[in-house]
Amino acid sequence: MTDTPGWASPSSPEPPREDAGPSAAVPPAPAPGPYDAAYGQPAPGQGGPHPGWGQQTGAPQPGWGQPGWGPPLSPKPGVIPLRPLGVGEILDGAFSTVRTYWRTTVGLSLGVAALEQGLLAVAQWWQYEQPDAVGPLVLLAFGYLLGPLLGIVATAMLTMVVSKAILGQPVSLGAAWAAARPQLLKATGLSLLTGLIVLLIVMVSALPLILTAVVGDVDPGIMLLTGLLILPGLAAALWVGVQLSLAAPALMLEKQGVFTALSRSRRLVKGAWWRTFLVTALIQLLAVVFSAVVMIPFTIAGAVFGIDTMSDNGDSPFANLGAAGPPAMIVIVSIGAILASSLTVPVLAAVNVLLYVDRRIRREGLDIELTRAAGIPTQHGPQGT
Repeated sequence: MTDTPGWASPSSPEPPREDAGPSAAVPPAPAPGPYDAAYGQPAPGQGGPHPGWGQQTGAPQPGWGQPGWGPPLSPKPGVIPLRPLGVGEILDGAFSTVRTYWRTTVGLSLGVAALEQGLLAVAQWWQYEQPDAVGPLVLLAFGYLLGPLLGIVATAMLTMVVSKAILGQPVSLGAAWAAARPQLLKATGLSLLTGLIVLLIVMVSALPLILTAVVGDVDPGIMLLTGLLILPGLAAALWVGVQLSLAAPALMLEKQGVFTALSRSRRLVKGAWWRTFLVTALIQLLAVVFSAVVMIPFTIAGAVFGIDTMSDNGDSPFANLGAAGPPAMIVIVSIGAILASSLTVPVLAAVNVLLYVDRRIRREGLDIELTRAAGIPTQHGPQGT
């Protein structure tokens, strides 16, 4: 897979500036003059040549809404129109990516989820058979550590898939891996550093409460006051987390370093924190609801099998509550978790990439470069705001 045209050059030492327009390879857009910046519409009562529409007369032209008139449609070579996106278009683009490229997106997330859940299921099974053994605990710890690493790999590869889906270009699992592989080490470092920054903010805000608890025998009012200090820390952690939320696609698609990607994300989110937060929170909420709906029947079925098995063995159905259950229960619940993860992970990754693309369209006119990369002639400058 070659690099997606329109992203920053892999050899660029610095990301594009905030006030930068299209790259030097892209011819500059014509001066707005009497034309509307968004659609190229002549100002009321003015004539003159209109690019691509032939010669106009000097008489006043009919406004939008007249028969035969209307703003030109934005090009849509792939899953999104190449212009600033609405919230619904971002969500639709994410679902369209998963639906159109389901073999790659669902296949990738399914494989990752099966590996992670399979490892955890084996550990739980082992723990059920040998409750006092140390091995199952070690295997569980390894599984919980491996899960986030597999998630980083899946997100990196899905980012490359979405970058091709925007242009309507085909992409295979092998091509996505080849494109993502050079940045995987940096992506892992970026994820760890971002998590460490957020965790550090929370820990600093909780430090007074921790010190108060260590002293012991403290007035409950003091404990409550120091506990309330955590709330500003949580708010600060959330603010920083959203500021850095676009670093992963910036790192993967612009081939930047870890710290440059963090700085790049902060600049892209500037002026759009609430929008970025609300879209991210919305898709996260939808993912949680969808996962719960998928998991409910598997959880119920697993509980039924678990109760039946424990009852047959003469145990109370509520014995070892919270511990590893019988094999049938473990397998059923694991299948539900695999299914839920394989459908939600690619959508979450796609939304994050499309938020990044939307911010670059609005701030840097990326839609013009992507339009030309898709082989569609352009007639006017960036539509971003």
